[in-house]
Amino acid sequence: MNHPSPKADRSAVSAHVVGRLPSASPDVTARSWSADPYTDALRTGRGPLYLRRSDGWLLPLEVERWCAEADAADREVLGRCEGAVLDVGCGPGRLVTALAQQGWRALGVDVSEAAVAHTVRLGGQALRRSVFDPLPGEGRWDTALLIDGNVGIGGNPGALLRRMSQLLVSGGLLIAETAPVDVDERVQVHVADGRGASGTDFPWARLGTPALLRHARRAGWRPEGQWAAGGRSFLALRNRRTSSAAEPPKSTAVTSSQRDRNPSPERPVADL
Repeated sequence: MNHPSPKADRSAVSAHVVGRLPSASPDVTARSWSADPYTDALRTGRGPLYLRRSDGWLLPLEVERWCAEADAADREVLGRCEGAVLDVGCGPGRLVTALAQQGWRALGVDVSEAAVAHTVRLGGQALRRSVFDPLPGEGRWDTALLIDGNVGIGGNPGALLRRMSQLLVSGGLLIAETAPVDVDERVQVHVADGRGASGTDFPWARLGTPALLRHARRAGWRPEGQWAAGGRSFLALRNRRTSSAAEPPKSTAVTSSQRDRNPSPERPVADL
């Protein structure tokens, strides 16, 4: 089992975080995940919350688990990470925070302002971005995470996997959580709280492990391992890409000494 280097030099991630990229323009997915049902659920740490399909089918979202500390299944994921970690769709930040508390280098990205603010309050580093927007350190992350169903982001698994390849170093590691059933579907959904409040429709995907393996092979990834823990299913993939998009050694990113070391909840890292 590969572990991130403890007490690693965190200036690299700090430099990633504060590069002054243009703010991401609002899109349908961002508006949907920032709608009141999701924001309210993160604020209280409680559901119910669902992804609702147009035919009325509901996928329960585990808000209480997302807002709690990392559990045993999460810790196994974190124990497999390598180097600097990018958590895509970090939500309220339990994984980023767990890494930060142990001195490891980690950054979360999420389209939800409430999720980013929650992560920062817990002591993690996070940006309000879509994974498809420009991100700091592209081509230099060692590990990327797609946990809590985030393989569904964008509703196009092939496009998401290609984007993850661009973000990682050559030979980088992707750890994804898959649906515990054999499913491969692209749908339109919206966030709903079961009490009448709902957000805007947006594209989503659900993939079991066999489906993600098929998409991954077509996108140039090789399987690294798969496992189950706590009733959840996980897949590790290794990037085959030859690194060509990494930034040159002398980056213009701002160093850690030039940023607020303790951003307030009202000023999340995403807004720097």
